[in-house]
Amino acid sequence: MYKYNDFDEAFVRERVDQFRGQVQRRIDGALTEDEFKPLRLMNGLYLQLHAYMLRIAIPYGTLNSGQMRQLAMIADRWDRGYGHFTTRQNIQFNWPKLADVPDILSALADVEMHAHQTSGNTVRNVTADHFAGAAADEIEDPRPTAELLRQWSTDHPEFQFLPRKFKIAVTGSPNDRAVTRAHDIGLRMVERDGEPGYEVLVGGGLGRTPMIGQVVREFLPKADLLPYVEAILSVYNWLGRRDNKYKARIKITVHETGIDEIRRLVEERFSELRPEFSGVDQELLAEIEQAFAPPQWKEAPTDAYAKLYDADPVFRSWADTNLTAHRNPDYAVVSVSLKKQGDTPGDATSDQMRLLADLAERLGHDELRISHEQNVILPHIHKGDLPELHAALSEAGLATANIGLISDIIACPGMDYCALATARSIPIAQEIATRFEELKLEHDIGQLKIKISGCINACGHHHMGHIGILGLDRAGVENYQITLGGDGTETAAVGQRAGPGFSADEIVPAIERLVHAYLEHRDGPEETFLQAYRRLGQAPFKAALYPEQAEKEARNAA
Repeated sequence: MYKYNDFDEAFVRERVDQFRGQVQRRIDGALTEDEFKPLRLMNGLYLQLHAYMLRIAIPYGTLNSGQMRQLAMIADRWDRGYGHFTTRQNIQFNWPKLADVPDILSALADVEMHAHQTSGNTVRNVTADHFAGAAADEIEDPRPTAELLRQWSTDHPEFQFLPRKFKIAVTGSPNDRAVTRAHDIGLRMVERDGEPGYEVLVGGGLGRTPMIGQVVREFLPKADLLPYVEAILSVYNWLGRRDNKYKARIKITVHETGIDEIRRLVEERFSELRPEFSGVDQELLAEIEQAFAPPQWKEAPTDAYAKLYDADPVFRSWADTNLTAHRNPDYAVVSVSLKKQGDTPGDATSDQMRLLADLAERLGHDELRISHEQNVILPHIHKGDLPELHAALSEAGLATANIGLISDIIACPGMDYCALATARSIPIAQEIATRFEELKLEHDIGQLKIKISGCINACGHHHMGHIGILGLDRAGVENYQITLGGDGTETAAVGQRAGPGFSADEIVPAIERLVHAYLEHRDGPEETFLQAYRRLGQAPFKAALYPEQAEKEARNAA
């Protein structure tokens, strides 16, 4: 992991002290809420439906045990004993008191954490593949790239007041687990003639106008990364619309300008910027890469794992769904589900955080990751330690075997917390997960990603769900639209609306009909929902969702 240097430490402490004074002036009445708003947003503090919410950066989703324990302490001391992990690999505390926020930020600084640029029209937390540095299919660990971008973008004087917020994601694998095609800039590690570099995408994004990013550079040498990204942001800062915030994202700029003209402008600006980069950035990258050297792998037998896998069906089910191949064949990447059926997706109690910290320290080379799918990853677990790990997770209610299955749902906070939401998300996610647990169908269904947003801003990434659910307000009544065929991987696609929405009472039965239609029409258990949808198209799924309409159309056809 990257460790703060003296500059980092001083910078973060200075920001905490600065914000402490701003908070005190707000409490004293010297600042109005309108005057205070831009100051608090620069420090990740939102005013939600019921209380303030503090969003804390977890750069590229990487934590150590000390940082996770500190988050648990903050949850107990200044919140309500839990935190919520988000789709940007951050953590949110939903109930801090304004007067306590500077102390929270100071406690974060004690463990090299902060809340900078988790809000505002600036470069947000740079995200990465949550299996980075561990995955067997990885070309190169993307976290040094993400850390370089984090340092470059933090308080960058030109990019603190962009037309709109800006999001960057990096993956080091051809199998995209970072949803790079739905980001303002997506960086995919590729190789050309043995040289590592990046495929660069621009103009992806969700919200009310979802778009898939387009390739602006097929191959960018690593040495050109910062000047090229700066060129993209410079062009966007110049062209991006400021007259309408709904049309201010770079995806609209790319759409209105055209990718060819964007490419021309970026390359022109890049040619101006490249000579200004003397190589200091590459020296810094080399230092950063040393901080992400692999741990010293443990050499020990793996017999205990194989024996328990053969003997215990509960352990085998968990291993089949929650383990991923590691670059070291004696290890496994462990995904810890925060989606136990009936629980709030992405929430973790302080006790769960402390347990995960202890397990990472004892068994996992002191590393944890947060995934954009709102789960926790233990990236380096020796197979011989998996029985012990599973037993500890089971005792804490953290061994749910559902990664990638229908109950592993992404859900935004919705109207339970968010002032922007127009419908509830959390209860719908809970009801769907509980219903399919009752039906005992989850493992028969196989890979199926459901994603739920409580408003058109799409914080639940519903456009990227194999089944997406968007909650809207229709004359004061919650109404849930269904989209089908979304995909956040290297074959990314925006889901297509199936038809009219459903009430809160109707949405779970509608999902049940949809899934039964898939089970009926699939070629076999090996064909996933997404594969079946792409083969069959919408027709059989719409017929299942709207049986009365299907019957009427059949009668008319006869």
